[in-house]
Amino acid sequence: MTEQTRLYKILSPTDWQTSQALGYTKTALDDADGYVHLSNRAQVEETLHLHYAGVAEVQLLEFLGESLEGRLVWEESRGGQQFPHLYDTLYLRQTHRQWTLEQDSEGYPCLPKTIDL
Repeated sequence: MTEQTRLYKILSPTDWQTSQALGYTKTALDDADGYVHLSNRAQVEETLHLHYAGVAEVQLLEFLGESLEGRLVWEESRGGQQFPHLYDTLYLRQTHRQWTLEQDSEGYPCLPKTIDL
């Protein structure tokens, strides 16, 4: 069996509530940029620390890249890294796994212990 590319979407509680009502992810940043921002496994923790410090009950959604509908493009972003950007709708029905993240003692969302399983 071939290893699939796991990609992650992070949602604040407000964005999660909106996304649940719509059936697909929706954030102001994605709307402004014209694509869905995703992270790979190596990038997701830094993204959490940079953009979600102090935010409780952050949702982390895992998707299998090969099963995503639409155009997935890897583009240079933060620090020259190649980030996955989806130029289409990211439907919640495509979610492979999901977690509500706990915060560490400094208020940063922690990755779940099961993320690498």
